[in-house]
Amino acid sequence: MPALTDTATPALQLSPIVAGVWRMAEWDFDVGQRLQWIHQALELGIDSFDHADIYGDYRVESLFGEALAAEPGLREKIRIVSKCGIKLTSAQRPAHRIKSYDSSAEHVVASVENSLRALRTDRLDLLLIHRPDLLMDADALARCFEELKAAGKIVHVGVSNHSPSQLALLNARHRLATHQIELSPLHLAPLDDGTLDQCQALSMRPMIWSPLGGGRLFGEDDAHALQVREALAAVGERHGGASVASIAYAWLLRHPSRPWPITGSGRVQGLRDAVEALRIRLSAEEWYEIWQAGAQREVA
Repeated sequence: MPALTDTATPALQLSPIVAGVWRMAEWDFDVGQRLQWIHQALELGIDSFDHADIYGDYRVESLFGEALAAEPGLREKIRIVSKCGIKLTSAQRPAHRIKSYDSSAEHVVASVENSLRALRTDRLDLLLIHRPDLLMDADALARCFEELKAAGKIVHVGVSNHSPSQLALLNARHRLATHQIELSPLHLAPLDDGTLDQCQALSMRPMIWSPLGGGRLFGEDDAHALQVREALAAVGERHGGASVASIAYAWLLRHPSRPWPITGSGRVQGLRDAVEALRIRLSAEEWYEIWQAGAQREVA
């Protein structure tokens, strides 16, 4: 097996809360409003922003880039994360005949170049392979990462939504900085399937998408979500009346893998709820109280 590469890159640094922008195209913000939202995030201590090339039908990176272009110098105050590897059928990508995954060097390099142009930047602080490509050539992808790093176009690399074995395969060829996964009191699988165990074993802090269940946590017609929400509210009452959202974030932050939760809201209050969780430390019993509502059972 080829030797592990990239052991000298400094550890990935992100703000404790990461701002997700996947819905920015739906927010109907003009350039000034996008710029204001970025500044409001910075004022709250959030300097890391999570993208993917496909977000908003391949439009969100350009929307964000327009805001950066409107204020020269802002780029040096923030960290940009992006993902590639999913090919959607879209008028923006007419060559894509079907939806598929592609981790080939050709596609990854082209995706990075497209993201850099759209974001009006010369580098990505973190590049993630968005979904596990069943045809991934780990050696070829590792060489691609090395070349992109040597060119100064990316600083760190990682994966998203991979199984432990898929991550291990690529990590054996090139040191990965993080694993972006779905986790919430309504989606508990990573706690049991080895994903978070692996993160701890590798000293790899995970990034967490959909920490509020993609909004499902606040649905009115979902009995499971209601049960979880009631548990979160009860814990929140013991912590000075903290919001359901803040307690959901605090539940994630309690895990010893030291995750970076990703918000998904254009509302400043949504960012505040996430940041407020940094001041809340749940007891182990409170954590399990919420887990029990999510799992709909007691521990065995």
